[in-house]
Amino acid sequence: MRETRIGIVGAGPVGLVLALRLATLGVPSLVIEAETVLAEELRASTFHPPTLDLLDTLGLGAPLVAQGLVTPSWQVRRHEDGARAVFDLSVLAADTAHPYRLQAEQLKLSRLVLAKLAAGHAGTVELRFGARVEQVAQDENGVTLSGLGLDPLRVSFAVGCDGARSVVRHAMGLDFPGDTYPETTILATTSFDFAAAMEGLSNVTYVWTRHPAFSGTFSLLRVPGLWRASLYPAPGESVDDALRPEVVEAKLQAILPREVPYEVRDLRPYRIHQRIAADYRRGRLLLAGDAAHLNSPAGGMGMNGGIHDAFELAAHLAPVWRGEAADSLLDRYTRRRRPVAEREIIAQADRNRARMRESDPARRAALLADLQAVAADPARAREHLLRSSMIAGLRAAAEVA
Repeated sequence: MRETRIGIVGAGPVGLVLALRLATLGVPSLVIEAETVLAEELRASTFHPPTLDLLDTLGLGAPLVAQGLVTPSWQVRRHEDGARAVFDLSVLAADTAHPYRLQAEQLKLSRLVLAKLAAGHAGTVELRFGARVEQVAQDENGVTLSGLGLDPLRVSFAVGCDGARSVVRHAMGLDFPGDTYPETTILATTSFDFAAAMEGLSNVTYVWTRHPAFSGTFSLLRVPGLWRASLYPAPGESVDDALRPEVVEAKLQAILPREVPYEVRDLRPYRIHQRIAADYRRGRLLLAGDAAHLNSPAGGMGMNGGIHDAFELAAHLAPVWRGEAADSLLDRYTRRRRPVAEREIIAQADRNRARMRESDPARRAALLADLQAVAADPARAREHLLRSSMIAGLRAAAEVA
């Protein structure tokens, strides 16, 4: 039904970007979010070059860059001696308008989208916070959404941008097969400036370590004013023990000894999942972002992949909603995005994780030497960065009929 809005379940960055992109295409939407406000906790923080290129088309790229840290390189590093492979994204200058990673909290993007919606699309996009979708039922003419704080309402299509426990995916009758990795990550946020004290550190650094406080690896990612240290329990150490303040302090001191304690502003554990739905569409129900696929955060591709989903889905929904194309066009959305998620996001993130979980010193040395050789060769570095920066995946998806 042309006059009926698109329902978007979930007001994270994926759902909000989808709503804004649909609005620019003249398609109205209703965004429903269970929380009463945008999530404040520090979640995804890396924006890859093609994501910034896409956000530029919505007028969001420049203001987001202004609030983040332009990061021209990332590295894999050996803790004991500082030996490292540094990947310089400037080799992508001919492939993107943003040959760098941007380190910025996802909340900043969400706020920019809300401001853009309020300024120019208030009549096209309705936002309902504090309403939880609990039932989703579709028929040949539309979808009925109902739940806590939400009287039954009709939309033409419903898109699940509602994360790993997606109500929309459940209504589609789809399983979410995959794996949960055995390790738990402890994410500690501190204001201490590691770059000022560790020579040659990038804003995004993945580290091999032999220190007994860790299970072989940690990572350091910077956002404006803060560093995020991804720590892991040592062998035989429980998650509860690893979360104790004195243990977290010991791990941070193992990264860089200091005479004064670290100020830890936020501390939280999380498990890592690799999962993907068999299809992104069932009739009038569709999926995007974490509702469709989950991956290891190694490489920072989860949120970016979800934003790419949003742009691709909007491009398919708009002509269907306007009556210019049959509903079957929406099947191409799955054909384009699911293989990218499976091959370029999930598999690549899994390889990144496996590399950093390597514990044998000789194997680490060989891996580091290989990475250094790739980084030193502009042609090989460009090919590597086209994949790790998600440009290759987008290009491949665009070729799918």
